[in-house]
Amino acid sequence: MHYELYYWTGIQGRGEFVRLALEDAGASYTDMAREHGDEAITPFLEGAHEGLQPFAPPFLVTGRQVIAQVAAILHYLGPELNLVPEAASRRLQALQLQMTIVDFVAEIHDTHHPIASSKYYEDQKDAAKARATSMRGERMPKFLGWFEQVLEANGGLHPLREHSYVDLSLFQLVSGLTYMFPRRMQALRGELPLLHALHDRVQRRPNVAAYLASERRLAFNTNGIFRYYPELDGEV
Repeated sequence: MHYELYYWTGIQGRGEFVRLALEDAGASYTDMAREHGDEAITPFLEGAHEGLQPFAPPFLVTGRQVIAQVAAILHYLGPELNLVPEAASRRLQALQLQMTIVDFVAEIHDTHHPIASSKYYEDQKDAAKARATSMRGERMPKFLGWFEQVLEANGGLHPLREHSYVDLSLFQLVSGLTYMFPRRMQALRGELPLLHALHDRVQRRPNVAAYLASERRLAFNTNGIFRYYPELDGEV
C-alpha cells in the first residue's frame, strides 16, 4: 500500500502526527506538497478531486479515499500499519486518547493565537501572555497529568499496554511542549516520569531515530503549532 500525505510545506504542525506513524511503520508514502508544492493541496480543498472534500490539511489519500482530521487518519492507519491493538475495544481507546491529544493541541495553538488565527502573533501578544499563564499553570498540568495517570494505570510503558500510534503522538506532544515551554516543562518533569520515559523510548525506535536524523524531519519553528516565544514561558 502506498499513501499520499498532504500538508503544508515548511510547517511543523498537525501533519507531523501522521508523518511519525508512517515513518515508524516504514510505510511507503509520498509527502505531496514537499515534492510537488503546496498547490498540490488546492484541488482537494476546492472539491475538484475524488473523495470527500477536506476542510484543511493534513489529509491522507489512499486509492479513492480522502481521509482528513488527524484522529481519523490515525484511526484508519493504525490497523493497516500494525500500530494499534487488534481488539475493537482497544482501538476505540486509542481513538479516545488521540482525540484528547487533538483537543490539547488545539489549546496549545490558541495559546499564541488566542484572538484569531488570521492575525499575526504580534497583533495579539498581550492576550497570548494571559492565555499562556493559564496554559502553563492549569492546562498543561491537567492534560499531561492525565496522560501520566493513564500510563501508570496500564503498566507504565504504553497507554494501551503495547506500542501504538498514541505513543508516537505523545512523543510529538512532549517534544513540542519542551520546545515551546522549556522552563515550564523542566519544572513539571519530576511529576511526569512515565511520560518522559515514553518520549525517550520512542525517539530510540530505529525508524523514528532515522527519521529524526533525516532532512524529512522539520525543526520546530514559528510557523507551526509549537512555537517558542520567551515571553510566554515560565517555571509556573
